[in-house]
Amino acid sequence: MIKKILIANRGEIACRVIKTAKLMGIETVAVYSDADKNALHVSMADEGVHIGGSPASESYLDMDKILGAIKSTGADAVHPGYGFLSENKAFALKLQSENIVFIGPNVVAIEAMGDKIASKKLALEAGVSTVPGHMGLIEDADEAVKIANKVGYPVMIKASAGGGGKGMRVAYDDTEAREGFASSKNEAKSAFGDDRIFIEKFIESPRHIEIQVLGDKHGHIIHLGERECSIQRRNQKVIEEAPSPFLDEATRAKMGAEAIALAAIVNYDSAGTVEFIVDMDKNFYFLEMNTRLQVEHPVTELITGVDLVEQMIRVADGEKLKLKQKDIKLTGWAIESRIYAEDPYRNFLPSIGRLTRYRPPTEGKTEDGAIVRNDTGVYEGGEISMYYDPMIAKLCTWGEDRGMATEAMKCALDNFEITGVGHNIPFLSAVMEHDRFMRGDLTTNYIAEEFPDGFAGHPLNPGHARAIASCCTLMAQFVATRAAAAPGILPGHARRVPTHVIVDVGERTYDISTEKTNGFYLVTSSEDGSDKAAVELEISSGWTPGQPLVKALVDNKDFTFAARPIPQGYMVYYRGSTVEVNVRTPAHAELAKLMPEKIEPDTSNLLLCPMPGVIVSVLVEEGDEVQDGQALAVVEAMKMENTLRAEKKAVVSKINAAAGDNLAVDAVIMEFG
Repeated sequence: MIKKILIANRGEIACRVIKTAKLMGIETVAVYSDADKNALHVSMADEGVHIGGSPASESYLDMDKILGAIKSTGADAVHPGYGFLSENKAFALKLQSENIVFIGPNVVAIEAMGDKIASKKLALEAGVSTVPGHMGLIEDADEAVKIANKVGYPVMIKASAGGGGKGMRVAYDDTEAREGFASSKNEAKSAFGDDRIFIEKFIESPRHIEIQVLGDKHGHIIHLGERECSIQRRNQKVIEEAPSPFLDEATRAKMGAEAIALAAIVNYDSAGTVEFIVDMDKNFYFLEMNTRLQVEHPVTELITGVDLVEQMIRVADGEKLKLKQKDIKLTGWAIESRIYAEDPYRNFLPSIGRLTRYRPPTEGKTEDGAIVRNDTGVYEGGEISMYYDPMIAKLCTWGEDRGMATEAMKCALDNFEITGVGHNIPFLSAVMEHDRFMRGDLTTNYIAEEFPDGFAGHPLNPGHARAIASCCTLMAQFVATRAAAAPGILPGHARRVPTHVIVDVGERTYDISTEKTNGFYLVTSSEDGSDKAAVELEISSGWTPGQPLVKALVDNKDFTFAARPIPQGYMVYYRGSTVEVNVRTPAHAELAKLMPEKIEPDTSNLLLCPMPGVIVSVLVEEGDEVQDGQALAVVEAMKMENTLRAEKKAVVSKINAAAGDNLAVDAVIMEFG
């Protein structure tokens, strides 16, 4: 049996592997870069080995340094996680030559499925449906344009060695094909050290559905059902679920059979994923096979009860799979939300910095029988580095059905506290509240279609707005009561705690009065401009001033939101909404109407750097006239290239940055006359 596993990875996936290894009684070794010397995976492992500088090329991608760590610790097996060297044939061969167990598939499978062109040919041989396209390599942008026209727009330009959404672009015309070819090639070289590119037809309005397979070294292969991964941004999955709300049993069985057929043609012997795109008529086409553990594997584990990491370890050690296809039952529903350090209000641009507060929801079974799971590689006080993927955590929930899993996810997101870096929890919460998500009407275009102008928040429904107004009224009372009870107040000078206030929640205004009775507060509110009768809510809360998360019972139902104090009230964050709540006495409310509005500075004549990053190239010169939508500069951040474009026709009057410059958020790249 394997005795010691070195995890050739970092972050949440390294922590995930360590957890299962510990349960199996197997020792673990963590490797770490300069940036990760205080990382969670290092403290969780039995041993830790420093392997180099912060850039991945100097550490996690350096095979010789990882081999050195294996030899120095006596590890007899390596789990590569995902990304980095997980699908690198040369790495697997090196381990094989040193008699080190690679916890992954055989080298033939890695090579065949890791190359997207070769895998498409094998898929055709195995009788698997494939997307039309050009399977040969493409040398330059001119050839890319010719091929794109032959295949027919729109096309997907993809890195042959790609994965994780990197090195992928959709092109709808010749200009986008040229730009996409250059960007895909650059990203692929940076991320994978392999800049080969191919082109295939882009299926519009598709769903992204994948099949989890598991094989052993004795020719036995099964599938564990599907995952729906259609909610994506820039080809990067954001929310996944299992099973898919779209598939029927017949389609599921057919997709599973084709996935097994493809795995069998390369004698697949580990956990792997066969990805398909599915059109609205349930026709499905092979996309690629990932010969590794997927980021979204927890949802499959939650509905099948199978620990995929454990199975990978046992298979790598030569054990036969004890599971048969008939043993795999899909029970309930699971959803995964990827929590990233990014700003959804600024086109999801990456955010870096220290996690000054990191309080995930409690894991385990909830009172109503749902399950909460949080896979993470960070901790309060740790840092999100510019060198790696900005993932903070993978929050998962399970329920008896999709509705229950969704409600559990809403509550879990409500209770997730993160400060110090930007994060996408508001966006994830907004998706959970969205009618289209609730219906399961998903495609890979979901984000682009529902948020065409970017994410600007989700409107509060009237019931939530009233509950927030009522809770904020009590919060203001708690603060006033504490101040009134402060020592040293002279007799006759005690503050009066108002019980009648006017509360603005965004554009809504409520006239609210409160009364304490029988251990809770009776809050009566009427909305200005509404002819409806006043509403009474029974509210209790243990909130104290200074707590960023407000937990209350509103009419005996849990109600949780985040809030920070502002003059005369609170800034409230709830399920994708960010709303200013002002709590004033009637007299102060009348005076507030007379205050002038603050006018924001005009930055429309500036191109600002939207995230911390490096200027890859500046595409215009001073004096150039630029058109609406024209590419102006390329900024690289978190291993992804971002093209900045003109928002309107203008003339470039000054350029303040050059290729290679490191810029902070909102640094001025260029000015327009």
